[in-house]
Amino acid sequence: MSRRPAVSSGPMPSPPGLDSLVAPPRRRALVSLTPLIDVVFILLVFFMLASSFMDWRSISMDSPAQSRATRDESATTLVIDVRREGLRLDGSPATLDTILAAVAEGLALDPEQRVLVRPAMGVLLQEAVVVLDRLAALGVTNMALRRRVERQGGADAL
Repeated sequence: MSRRPAVSSGPMPSPPGLDSLVAPPRRRALVSLTPLIDVVFILLVFFMLASSFMDWRSISMDSPAQSRATRDESATTLVIDVRREGLRLDGSPATLDTILAAVAEGLALDPEQRVLVRPAMGVLLQEAVVVLDRLAALGVTNMALRRRVERQGGADAL
């Protein structure tokens, strides 16, 4: 009679001591959102406190009380036109330095010197703001910004 190997019907037993080397099945770790929310809240508070919502370089401008200037006021008002081809002071071409010198002379005579800045259509706003900023740095307190209106005949109106 020949001997046949015995067929086992169950799992094979592991050798002794091998069970201690196999790690037990890991449970899935739960992720807590509390630390993440805390970090986001701390960053939000930091940026709110570090930000400044005040515009330090603002130019204060008051709207005029009357819609039309009288003849005396229009005679003493310096009109600066900001055009694509350059700046104009009371209708004649001028550089920014020339305009600032004329305004400084006017301020020496009258501290309430009126200055009207009129940007033309199609001129970048930054160009008008540069003029307004330089006027404010010079000490002009009575200035206005008004859109330049062209009449049908080609002449400009205030």
